[in-house]
Formats: sequence, C-alpha cells, structure tokens
Amino acid sequence: MSTSLQPRFWLILCATIPCLVGCANLQAIPVHRMPKEFLSRPREDMQQISISRLRQDPPPVYQLASGDVLGIYIENVLGEEGAAPPVHFPEEGDQAPALGFPVPVREDGTVALPYIEPVNVEGLSLADATNSIRRAYTDSQILKESSAKILVTLMRRREYRVTVIREEGGGKEGVTKRGTGETVDLPAYENDVLHALNETGGLPGLDARNEIYILRGSFADGVERDRLIAMINSCREPCSCPPEIPDHPAIVRVPIRFYPEQMPQFREDDIILETGDIVYIPTREQEIFYTGGTLPGAEHQIPRDYDLDVVGAVALAGGTVGAPGTGVMAIGGGGNRGGGGGYSGRGNAKPPSELIVLRNLECGGQVPILVDLNRALTDPSQRLLVQPGDTLILRYTLGEEIFNLAIGMIQFNFLYGLGGQGI
Repeated sequence: MSTSLQPRFWLILCATIPCLVGCANLQAIPVHRMPKEFLSRPREDMQQISISRLRQDPPPVYQLASGDVLGIYIENVLGEEGAAPPVHFPEEGDQAPALGFPVPVREDGTVALPYIEPVNVEGLSLADATNSIRRAYTDSQILKESSAKILVTLMRRREYRVTVIREEGGGKEGVTKRGTGETVDLPAYENDVLHALNETGGLPGLDARNEIYILRGSFADGVERDRLIAMINSCREPCSCPPEIPDHPAIVRVPIRFYPEQMPQFREDDIILETGDIVYIPTREQEIFYTGGTLPGAEHQIPRDYDLDVVGAVALAGGTVGAPGTGVMAIGGGGNRGGGGGYSGRGNAKPPSELIVLRNLECGGQVPILVDLNRALTDPSQRLLVQPGDTLILRYTLGEEIFNLAIGMIQFNFLYGLGGQGI
C-alpha cells in the first residue's frame, strides 16, 4: 500500500465503524432460544387422506328414488298384446339398454300407471319394483297373476346438479386464469366429492389449499353466517386475539392432508352431494413469504406439501448456497446492500450471513428471529422453517462489513497506486 494513502485509508475505516455499529443495532432473538410455539411444525409429519374417503360406497343393487326414469312395459296396459316393447339405447354412460315406455319416479317416490293408484317404488330394486307393480294390477283384478307380462327397467338414472368453484389456477387442462367455476350433473351413487373433482380437473392443485369445502344450506343460511362473522370481527378488542369462528352445520371441511392427531371426523353422508350444493376449493395465494435486505425485494410462494427452511428460502429467492470461504453465498446481481450493490460472490469478499426473520404473531405484532446462515449448513437447529407471512431480511454482520470495507479499500489503494506509477 502506498505510504501516502495509508493514513487516508485508516481514517475512512475508523469513521465508518460507528455507522456500521448503528446499522447493526437491530435486536433479534436467536433461533435456538425461540419457544416452540413460535416455530413451524414440519409438514412432513402430515399424512395424505385416503382417496376412498372422498367417495360413497354404492349399494350392491341400485335403489330407486325420485328423479329416476323407468322403462315399463305392461301387456294390454302399456303396450299392445303380442307387440314387442320399445327399446331405448342410452346416448352416453355405461348404462344398459332399457325396455318399455318412459315413466318417471315422482317427488313422493311413486310411479303413476294407468287404471291403478300410484305405486311406491322408493328405495326398491328393479326386481322389487316389478313385483310391486305386478301385485297392484293383480290385486285390482286388472291382470291375472298367471298371464301378467310386466317389464321394469332403468331408462335414466337420477342426477344431482352441483357447482364446483376452484380458485387455483389450471383446474382444467388449458385453463390458466385463477378461479374457475363449473356446474356438473352427477348420476346417483356418483354424487360425491371425488366424482365432482374428477369432472372438474382432479384433486386440488399445488396452488390450492390442502382442504375442500362443501357449502350447503339456503340463501338465508349464508346471510346468517355472514352476520355472525361480521359481529365477531366488529366486537374484537384492540391488541386481543381474534375469537375462533364457530363451525357452521351447513359447511363441511374436508382436509386433504392432516397431522396424525387431527384425524378428520367427517362421515360418508358429509361427502355425498345433493342438488344445490357447492364444492369450493380455496386458493393458497396468501401462503407467501417476503425477502429484503441484500436479497431482492419480492414475494415467494411457500411449497404446499413439503417444508422450506431458511437456507432453501435464500436459494429460492435467487441466492447460491456454499460460497467459498463461508457457509452461505448471498444474492448476487439483483440484490443490494443499502445504497451500494450486493455481494458479487467474487474475490475475497465475505457474503452476508445474518438473517433476520420477522414472524407475525397470532395476536398482532412481530417477533424478530436471528439465524446464522453460516451455522445453518451444519447445525439443524438454525434451519428455521419458513411460515406464511414471514419477512426474510439478509444482511452483513459487523465483522463482514468491516472485512469487506478493508478489502475494498486495499484493492482501491492498490489500483490507485499502480495508476500513479503509470501502469
């Protein structure tokens, strides 16, 4: 170093140290001293729900109900003597061809036939319905038991119209916008959550929450629930925890993944859909974390089904792990440090290793958590799991600032000295 420049170098360095000490005065709690309630539980502890719990178990024999359309042939009543019964071929599905004339099952579960009182077929199989109709005609002495030719087949199964609203992007192939809705008609014994999802794109995507909501009830039920939530929110006192919103009987929550001690308790009847029900899949766009400091200021999505620790979060934000001479390489290129650019990862300069995680508290406010990224590579206790809403601020320690400033001044002085010698 040039003799004339040595006093200037040390003067600048000594004048800069108080500023560096002031800038590093933010107090944070080391991660190994944080209580467990402020730390995230690993998502790898969760288990996938059995897909079979999303569908209903069909009965061994199809049971008739309101909305079914039967094909009925009764010689000399619905069809002339000696004439072949009409044949109906279904346009879609795997249903077998039906014989006879179309007769719908009415709202009260009965079928209206000529010359006799309505016959109740609710909950009966096709064979039992045939016997009931035969008995009604023979008891009325319209037909003789020995000569009564009666055929009862299923012409069209009853259907349930439900609405599926998916807020995740790409619920169906070719759909890229966030938020899709579709109305589907589900045949009997396929009117469940699994078939509704299958008709609209499958299980929730990676940008959807790990849960499905089934919304039932009338318009008045929705108004009542909105009024209840509004009353709870308006009565919340400052600096107090928000009260838990009670479950509503018209809303069924079906988790896709869960912790072992939180076994879902919904029943088979809960996932069976009726006409007017709404299947709602919310988005997880609020499950994000933020970066700042020497990291580029941005927001990033947290993975849904696996854990993301602070080392992975730095890499996800654009950093490189494992810089020469230190544990963690900071962000190069896009990052900046105060008013003067970020660590470039070249030469002998030290990258920033002090990470401050600002974590939101349930009752408001934030707690700063200190993570040493150099230690995080070898010490699992330093690998804090990232939670939704966290803000990660990466910065230099005081020693790194002083070291980098000294290196920079030495390099500048060396080049300045060479320039003064005409090189």
